[in-house]
Amino acid sequence: MNNSWLNTENIGRSAEGVEYHPLVPFLPENARVLFLGSFPPQQKRWCMSFYYPNFINDHWRIEGEIFFGDRNHFVLSGAKTFRLEAIVAFCQDKGIAFFDTATAVRRLKDNAADEFLEVVEATDIRKLLQRLPHCETIVTTGQKATDTIRDYFNLPESPKVGTSVPIPNIINHDGRQVRLHRLPSSSRAYPLAFDKKAAFYRAMFAEAGLIVT
Repeated sequence: MNNSWLNTENIGRSAEGVEYHPLVPFLPENARVLFLGSFPPQQKRWCMSFYYPNFINDHWRIEGEIFFGDRNHFVLSGAKTFRLEAIVAFCQDKGIAFFDTATAVRRLKDNAADEFLEVVEATDIRKLLQRLPHCETIVTTGQKATDTIRDYFNLPESPKVGTSVPIPNIINHDGRQVRLHRLPSSSRAYPLAFDKKAAFYRAMFAEAGLIVT
């Protein structure tokens, strides 16, 4: 695996069952969309050292379908992994950033389910946005991440799947209101067909100006 995105300071770091974020934030300066998940799965489930690293998670297949008309565009042929260099170059070009809503967690069970994650240290999202002057859309794809952001910004409500809400008093350098957009999870455990998930993602990317429909 390409390890260039690993946070080497946190590898192997633990205290009383606390797990620290293993990746550095991926923050292209031109980013207009910031995906914030809950926390990466255990490394034994990774096929690459980057965001959405589980090969059976469909995030990169959804983006391949939307931007290239091919759900396998980012899949490395003949191997159960993704084309990391192609993903990084694509996200840098399009302006798509990634990190998570927690920088430290406890796993209450030996799996990647959000309901068994205890947030020990939440991410300082305002600091992330300071490095993303053009970001106007924060995206969550799970309830844990959505709830963590709602608490962080003290939002009066959470967006329903496929909708967005403004984040009060958060304006980007272009004078645009930053919004929180909720999408369905790209995990195959989420009970929605691939094409329907892709439709939600496509609508968000169109609203953010990354594609024309």
